[in-house]
Amino acid sequence: MKKQERNIYLSNMDVTEALELFMQSVDTRAEKPETEAVNVMDAVGRVTGRPVFARLSAPNFNASAMDGVAVKARSTFDASEVNPVRLKKQEDFIYVDTGDPIVDPYDAVIMIEDVVEIDESTVEIIKAASPWQDIRPIGEDIVAHEMIVPESHVIRPVDAAAMLSGGILEVTVYKQPKVAIIPTGSEIIEPGEEMTLGKIIESNSRMFEGLVREYGGEPHRFSPVPDDYGLLRETIRQAAAQHDIVIINAGSSAGSEDFTVKLVDELGEVLVHGIATRPGKPAILGLIEGKPVLGIPGYPVSAYFVFETFAKPLIKRYLHQPVPKRESVEAVSSRRIVSSLKHLEYVRMKLGKVEGKLIATPLNRGAGATMSLVRADGILVIPQNSEGIEAGETVQVELLKNIEDISNTIVSIGSHDLAMDMIGSLMHRQNSRYSLSSAHVGSLGGIMALRRGEAHMAPIHLLDEATGSYNVDYIKRYLSGMDMALIKGVKRVQGMMVRKGNPKGIKDISDLLRGDVRFVNRQKGAGTRILVDYLLAGKGIKTEAITGYEREMATHMSVAAAVASGTADMGVGVFSAAKAMDLDFIPIGEEEYDFAVPAKYLVEDMLQLFLDIIRSTAFQRQLSGMGGYGFDGAGEIIRIGE
Repeated sequence: MKKQERNIYLSNMDVTEALELFMQSVDTRAEKPETEAVNVMDAVGRVTGRPVFARLSAPNFNASAMDGVAVKARSTFDASEVNPVRLKKQEDFIYVDTGDPIVDPYDAVIMIEDVVEIDESTVEIIKAASPWQDIRPIGEDIVAHEMIVPESHVIRPVDAAAMLSGGILEVTVYKQPKVAIIPTGSEIIEPGEEMTLGKIIESNSRMFEGLVREYGGEPHRFSPVPDDYGLLRETIRQAAAQHDIVIINAGSSAGSEDFTVKLVDELGEVLVHGIATRPGKPAILGLIEGKPVLGIPGYPVSAYFVFETFAKPLIKRYLHQPVPKRESVEAVSSRRIVSSLKHLEYVRMKLGKVEGKLIATPLNRGAGATMSLVRADGILVIPQNSEGIEAGETVQVELLKNIEDISNTIVSIGSHDLAMDMIGSLMHRQNSRYSLSSAHVGSLGGIMALRRGEAHMAPIHLLDEATGSYNVDYIKRYLSGMDMALIKGVKRVQGMMVRKGNPKGIKDISDLLRGDVRFVNRQKGAGTRILVDYLLAGKGIKTEAITGYEREMATHMSVAAAVASGTADMGVGVFSAAKAMDLDFIPIGEEEYDFAVPAKYLVEDMLQLFLDIIRSTAFQRQLSGMGGYGFDGAGEIIRIGE
């Protein structure tokens, strides 16, 4: 294949149509899966390949149900409180413990509490025993030859125990489909290898391994294969010969070194190349030697959703298992979400319950944003041909986490700081029932979320340009009529972040007027953006004269990363972010990073825990280690009435 040759998508097929075509095309191995016998004690999590019938009854003999005496019921019929009956040991009764066999001539048990011992060989009773009283009959739990579990049943620990009780030592289960996982790309390296410019740590295949195991398959991960056509061809050929399913990660797009589609076509048949979904459009569905082959894009979020959409149901089909549906809940979207008419879209959402309603906030929608999967509480599926979701609209969100955990979450929407991650971690460590959900939309965005009743708190650092004070004036201005409180947080140093050694010799905000200085900004509404505009206005600098002013980042760390990577020469942020990215820092001044909270939430246990954390020496000690923070008044509450 010529180096400059590029692939062309064969289709933009509807997701449901593509899945149906894929499933209909796989060979009969999935229709009539092979079975194997495994030891019951190793069978938990496996799927039964045929019904399991008991070999023995349980109990396998008539057994005493409690500690007491075994008696002949007929000999006790005359017993009453006014006519006690005395019984002789070995003639009329024997002592028994729970589980002891009951044999002729005894046919009833009287519990020991109802027996009066007269002497070593004599007892007295005052109540008659009915035949088979307190005796577990043969087969009370399991009767020989009855079914314990049906075919296509996922074996649980209780099922294994029941099978063992029924005399079953081996169980027939479906063979786990063998899934080959081939990571590809000359740019990828294994975790722990030296990181150099242009290299990427390969992690998708490890995610696939875990998902294959979770869904019942047997993963076999190949070592990363570079973008070598011949080597890739041979690896894929071997994988298809030795496995039931083949997953090829990366190389599915239309680049000059994206070989997957040509190799699948050469070795077998391409069914679909390109599906109408975002992320995940360049997925490939095909067959090699009758085996299903799935070409998955390299971006982590795309990789996850393509795997969930196609590999998961395929594995479940080999095991004759339905694909379990995620629980779905109604939530109110906190923001407008614009979507393409051409694609079905998966949007990762952060959820929290405020005033009895679930609030859903979209996370980073980029296909490479792995942390959006880590942080997500649920998935919003926006159908194809939809332009998106309006702010305040009720939507259905598929849950990725337990709804109880979501209900015990502080919904924090506002400014970003590394302190929020630390507070969330300490909260969860001290009381795992509670957690903190932090969405980064800037200080003004947080104020607006409080105004709409969509958050418990808003971290803010808003400088009033007229008074030079922080936060209180903004609460009074935008949240008038609400009974509000301001929880004092931390003092932190803002400044200009530049690369190590300050190669551009930047000294002042005025240096942004130089043609050789590229700036990276924060998003509109962010407290740092307001500070920057305040400083520029003070110098009489027009924003349109600044190279990069319109380039926006959502967090201090993102700004620091842009400077560290060399795509920007300067950005404004906090000292802790500069220190974390090993940047030089030119201080501008100290600011107040506080938390606006409707006063009614202060009495809630999770807010009390939040207060305990920010007042704690553990939190302050950890944050001090990051540098650039002060704690005077941390945890103090200022009431800002209606």
